[in-house]
Amino acid sequence: MPKVFTPLEANRTLPLVRRIVADVLVRGRELRRLQALEDLTVEDEDRAAVLVAELQELLDELEQVGCSFRCPNFEFGIVDFPGIIDGRPVHLCWRDDEPELRYYHDPRAGFAGRLPIPQELLTAQA
Repeated sequence: MPKVFTPLEANRTLPLVRRIVADVLVRGRELRRLQALEDLTVEDEDRAAVLVAELQELLDELEQVGCSFRCPNFEFGIVDFPGIIDGRPVHLCWRDDEPELRYYHDPRAGFAGRLPIPQELLTAQA
């Protein structure tokens, strides 16, 4: 059963999550650049294989924390944490350019359906 986070618990993980996501973005963007090349050298192919393995390790680290990376094109570092708001399962949602986690969305709505987390849940004791 996956861990369910309160907004405060999710925010406490952000120093670690931020570092992992920064590494994911660097490697993911390099992989995209290599995949866009028309003529890959053997070195490019070897590097791409290393990047794929490193990305999998980083994504596994996020899963161990209890969250998931949600931007497969590596344009942004979007991470969802399982949570509950108003008795409903939600995804607490953080993006790498945000100072802290402040939004959530219905699991079916995705990033475009983000709503602000009620202030009392951001300041309440966990």
